[in-house]
Amino acid sequence: MQVKATPSPSTGSGRAARVPAVLALLAASLTTAACTGSDDEEATPPQSVVVQPGRPGETAATVAPDEDRPGLEAAAPNQVDVDYFADMIHHHRQALEMSELAPDRTDDPDVLAIADRIHDVQAAEIHGLAAWLQERDLPVPVDLEEGDGEGPRLPDGIAEHDHGSASMPGMLTDEQMAELAAASGPEFDRLYLEGMIQHHDGAVQMSLTVMTDGTDERAEELATDIGAGQQAEIGRMQDLLADL
Repeated sequence: MQVKATPSPSTGSGRAARVPAVLALLAASLTTAACTGSDDEEATPPQSVVVQPGRPGETAATVAPDEDRPGLEAAAPNQVDVDYFADMIHHHRQALEMSELAPDRTDDPDVLAIADRIHDVQAAEIHGLAAWLQERDLPVPVDLEEGDGEGPRLPDGIAEHDHGSASMPGMLTDEQMAELAAASGPEFDRLYLEGMIQHHDGAVQMSLTVMTDGTDERAEELATDIGAGQQAEIGRMQDLLADL
């Protein structure tokens, strides 16, 4: 039976309202962190209170950093969460394939640097995505499984899902991948940057969906990281594309 991803009035509307703010805040915090402090400074434990937002219609509360926070019980993952983790593994795998083409097809240092970064970051994220599925006895996509790749059975209430590229925004078609593989030099640079911007746009859309309609806290945290990181890389790639 397919799990319906219908957020309750007490959680869904709040998540939807804060999605753009969360991405903007995280991007800003990454910039601030890079410009302040030093590696040699000793970390200072937080001393201020934490403002805990209330549910819609409720007032916010203040609690100490080490104080238990009521109303934050972990919710069980829903179908949106499960689909996000499995689909994003496939989505990241294509980004790895695209980036692995770069060393043999371009000598542009900027394109090589961003392709290398995308490959390393998304390869690491794939392991985190797979671990979340494994911890919940959910099947990991075939290309990450040992043996026959079937994995454990889905638990009751979670439906089988088609993880084909048509269901994922931003995925390059077979024709686009073939054109990229056949290109070299400035033509490869252009196709890679255009294709990866398309690809990242799709990942941001997927992350916004799970942040709005999912229920799992870990899924929301990872989607926030992926969405903000890839949005920042889109800006960098747009600048490189404009300079070609």
